[in-house]
Amino acid sequence: MVFGLIGKFVSGKLQKKFAQYSQMPTSSGMSGREVAAEMLRYYNINDVEITQGKGRLTDHYNPKTRIVSLSPDVYNGRTVSAAAVAAHEVGHAVQHAESYAMLQFRSAIVPIVQFSSKIQQFIFGMGFMFAAMMNNPYVLLGAVAIFAITALFSVVTLPVEFDASNRALAWLENTGITRGREHDGAKDALKWAAMTYVVGALAAIAQLLYILMIFLNSRDNQR
Repeated sequence: MVFGLIGKFVSGKLQKKFAQYSQMPTSSGMSGREVAAEMLRYYNINDVEITQGKGRLTDHYNPKTRIVSLSPDVYNGRTVSAAAVAAHEVGHAVQHAESYAMLQFRSAIVPIVQFSSKIQQFIFGMGFMFAAMMNNPYVLLGAVAIFAITALFSVVTLPVEFDASNRALAWLENTGITRGREHDGAKDALKWAAMTYVVGALAAIAQLLYILMIFLNSRDNQR
């Protein structure tokens, strides 16, 4: 409940920041697609494709397909928001090219996380039925393992996202694509984007601790 409210606040703040910096043009005049392409050239990455996706704030990099997908506002935008987000996503491509350990680890556990997420949805769907099964130590132990995987993925995501933002901001500043107030805006936008991952990680940890406490209490009651 608490983390849900915090998540809504951070998400709303991110939306406002993105809208604010979408009104601030960059002195370079480059579109998000051009920023992404220039950053890929700078790092001599020639096997990554830049595509225009759909929706808003749906930007991402897929290590499997080696595609940087930019939302229409970012792909076509010539603003601080567009430059910051495009550079951030290419930051992930740079991590991939340089075999950044945390990105490799996160990618490796994705299939396990996807499976555990489906199990979590099933658990939540069971509702009271699952609550009635909570006295079974094996069920609880399985729940602890499932929530632990989700929490691990959320925590591992943090350094991956922060590192991509740091790479993006350093490159934007060094190349002069964002300057002065523009660069401060890019930094602010990426800070709030990162906060969504922080809240997600804290929520995942809180859920894990809750299930873990139930499991430990059940063990004590059985002694």
